[in-house]
Amino acid sequence: MIRIGILSDTHLNKPSSWFRRQTEQAFHDCSVILHAGDLTDISILDVFKGKEIHAVHGNMCDFSTHQALPTDKLITIDGYTIGLCHGAGARHNIEERMWNLFPVVDCIVYGHTHIPVNHLLAKTLFINPGSFSGTGRYGASGTYAILNIEPNGLQATLHQLHGDEA
Repeated sequence: MIRIGILSDTHLNKPSSWFRRQTEQAFHDCSVILHAGDLTDISILDVFKGKEIHAVHGNMCDFSTHQALPTDKLITIDGYTIGLCHGAGARHNIEERMWNLFPVVDCIVYGHTHIPVNHLLAKTLFINPGSFSGTGRYGASGTYAILNIEPNGLQATLHQLHGDEA
């Protein structure tokens, strides 16, 4: 089984001690990390050294991060194809736009809306890990997702961060 940690919308200028603690707790047993954009600064990925990392930039990323990371990415892991994109625009039809971008994949991972999502549409698994930094309404805790590649297919779960605040 392959465990993939998924996060988005970290909105940090550098990896804080809070961020390091939370990512270690959330992703300690993941061999692959997917970041669906709005890292703000590419140094955020430094906390994942030793893991296979795939990331895209989002609308809140600084100039150097926009230059270093693609807008979208197609990844193949253990025979499964995963489309990775931050997303943009209105949230009401973001999944339609993601579907148009990645029409033939097993899984689509996106961010931008800060709303956690984990559901099948036809045979495609849609995952939005929400906002890792908890920038949701009413001070909601941060969220992330874990995607498992198992013998019987893809299985995803959504999780809420616990512990101290950013």
